[in-house]
Amino acid sequence: NPDAYEHVRIGDERFDFPANLDVLISRLSKKFPKEKKRIHKYLNLTKKVAEELYSLPYIKGFWQKLSLPYRTRHFGKYGLFSLRRVIRWHIKNPLLLNILTIQCGDHGVPPKKAPFVLHSALMYHYFQGGYYPMGGGGALIKAMTNALKRNRGEIRTSTPVGKIILEGDQRKRAIGVTLKNGQQLFADRIISNADVGITYNELLGKENLSEKFQKKLENTTYSCTSLMLFLTVDMDLRKAGLDSGNIWMMPFRDTDDFYEEMFNTDISQGDAFEGMFISCTTLKDPASFDGKHHTIEAITYINYKTFEQFKDEEQQRSQAYLDIKALLTQKMLNGLEKAIPGIQNHIVYQELGTPITNEFYVNTTEGNVYGTEKSLKHIGPFAFKSKSEIENLYLCGASILSHGVAGASHSGVDTAAQILGCHPDELKKPQEDQKLRIYEAEDASDYPEWILKKMEVKR
Repeated sequence: NPDAYEHVRIGDERFDFPANLDVLISRLSKKFPKEKKRIHKYLNLTKKVAEELYSLPYIKGFWQKLSLPYRTRHFGKYGLFSLRRVIRWHIKNPLLLNILTIQCGDHGVPPKKAPFVLHSALMYHYFQGGYYPMGGGGALIKAMTNALKRNRGEIRTSTPVGKIILEGDQRKRAIGVTLKNGQQLFADRIISNADVGITYNELLGKENLSEKFQKKLENTTYSCTSLMLFLTVDMDLRKAGLDSGNIWMMPFRDTDDFYEEMFNTDISQGDAFEGMFISCTTLKDPASFDGKHHTIEAITYINYKTFEQFKDEEQQRSQAYLDIKALLTQKMLNGLEKAIPGIQNHIVYQELGTPITNEFYVNTTEGNVYGTEKSLKHIGPFAFKSKSEIENLYLCGASILSHGVAGASHSGVDTAAQILGCHPDELKKPQEDQKLRIYEAEDASDYPEWILKKMEVKR
């Protein structure tokens, strides 16, 4: 929804993020007239910092590098400060502070720990709105696997890797992998898209790393984990007030205090989760709607400690695990009911993903959702590098360049470019027959015939 790609609900207050920076400034200024000048200054600062950040890979040659301090003066001035510090230099109204930090959920770091440059880049990423792939996340996987197959790649599923094979004493190099079934595969280069903790601690083994790198691993903090509720409902969600925009919910209190509460309180207590992200995939992708059933995803962040006791269980889960899962499912539903009244009466199917689910399907350390914690010590020059200290071993993913679909995807491109000895932009040039098509989820008037036919058949 270009008029409201994010619906913000803070207590009883409402605000919609439009897909346009000027409109966003105007809309916020109208709601907070006393903060008008500060809003304009702050949001334009986030834009400048993000643009300067994104310009860094393109600064070439002696004169451009000589002028780098001027070219990136805003980035240089604010780059080491936290979001909380910078935003409070500019914004005073508590509700406005909540609105402008609600998207911390997109990196999972509270304002007092989130680098201002990180949050600026994230906001800039959405200044032109949000996009959703037709067919959902599975469409991205299908496109990538098809491309790999066209280039003589082989895709193996249900094929876990046990160890990375090394050779050499003084200077170790990776030469292949041993699968958990005992089979060995050899290659000139090994690229791990696994979580860095899994890659280095389990697949490689700390004994094969330098003492300096072992200390870096020991001091690594991982991002938060989550509960993810998946629903199918037979409810008219548009009639209930929903559209293709996301919903962010949180109580009207200090964002840092709320994050502290989320990560440190007993999640089995209380009737409903107060902070949630809600998305309706069938409204984002109208071609997936069958005319009756909508699919919803609701997410909240939690601490891993509650589920740590279940991490070594087999797939046949214990009754204790099923009991806590049922309790938290109801707590999620009660929170969702506040955003969509009556929804519990229309549930056709429900399933809750837990940190244990994340570990099983994504194999991340403590079920984290964003790789390493995106605090200052884990981003930019302090992040893990794509080229490891082991010869021929490379990494990509959410802990290398950045997190999320865009960050992890760009990380893969950057790693490939490093191996091939070219600029990442050379790998991102589309072929002549490739064209990205964008359609508005809220307006079917410009849909081509094939989409309309697909929708007709689906319904």
